[in-house]
Amino acid sequence: MRIGMISTYPPIECGIATYTQYLVDALRGASLDVYVVGHLGGAGPQVFPVFDYEDDNLPERAFSAMTRLTPDVVHVQHEFALYGRHFGVNVVPLLVKFRLIGVPTAVTLHTVYRPVEGAHRVLLENVLLNADAVVVHDPFQRDALADALGPAAADKVRVIPHGVRLVTPDPDARRRLGLPGDKRILLMIGYFRPSKRFELLVDLFPRILERLPDALLVIAGKIRGKEFLDYREELFDRIRRSPARDRIVLIRGQLAQDTFDRILSAADAVALPYRINSQSGILAHCLAFGRPVVASDTPSMERILTAAGAGFVCRSDDDYVDAAVRLLGDPDLRDRCSRAARAHVREHLAWPRIAGLHADLYRDLSGCRDLEPNTLVVD
Repeated sequence: MRIGMISTYPPIECGIATYTQYLVDALRGASLDVYVVGHLGGAGPQVFPVFDYEDDNLPERAFSAMTRLTPDVVHVQHEFALYGRHFGVNVVPLLVKFRLIGVPTAVTLHTVYRPVEGAHRVLLENVLLNADAVVVHDPFQRDALADALGPAAADKVRVIPHGVRLVTPDPDARRRLGLPGDKRILLMIGYFRPSKRFELLVDLFPRILERLPDALLVIAGKIRGKEFLDYREELFDRIRRSPARDRIVLIRGQLAQDTFDRILSAADAVALPYRINSQSGILAHCLAFGRPVVASDTPSMERILTAAGAGFVCRSDDDYVDAAVRLLGDPDLRDRCSRAARAHVREHLAWPRIAGLHADLYRDLSGCRDLEPNTLVVD
């Protein structure tokens, strides 16, 4: 079966690009033939970069390139603004084009907030109308769509968790990064955005230091282009003014995957104090590396952390301080959380399992069934 994937793709720096690469690799590992049509800048085997983010003719460029590859199913990785102006409205005519020629489509919605309002509601309503199936990563996203668009909308929705890698942390990470080996490291990592609330842990860190004098706060990330430049400058100013500034380390620059992995390997615990989130690729990476998490009580974070036993959900500033101190100060607790996280990944979230769930969906959409014994397949 041939799958056509439409998405941003590495080396483009984007969480959706990284997600797509891991999914594509896992699908190919399951013997599916996968081609990627995407944004200029993507590269790799069977990857065709044919459109830019704001091309007026984006739908036709993507459609024309993809139809030449004769896919059995087309799978669109969706994020607002990936497909042009007006919150990425060009994804709608793209889906309509495939609908007109009878090629089944699936769309993974990486962002579904609750409540679904405004422009998001308009676009998601049209995606659900024109796609044959919609994938979300968390049950609360399916419920949010049902609440906003009606129970019939949820009939098209499948919950397939965010895949997680099976990896081994780098035991030499701190030395290679130049971080001290004798400190207890609390990490925040990712793009600098107001919704991530990096500033919260900067403000709370002096309270953590009062109880754990050997703690170190590491902040790793960057802004994307000029996005949220004001927030970044405000965050840096907070760090400069913090009474704990000598115990805060900032890692800036291009966090290529091996660098990202090394930084996670160096942490004792990770803080994810998000104000709002739909689902979190960073949390998936934390689980992969067995890094205990201190997280906000958004529905997705709470469900995953509870299921995995990988850390603490926090509802107040005091909760963040107490949870960070507990994890950083208790190696046995960290070890229990780490082993629980990695076991949860192996049993429920590893990419080969997630690829299998996608393959089931593709078979349902395309009508392709398992091959009969006397059928020969040639390249």
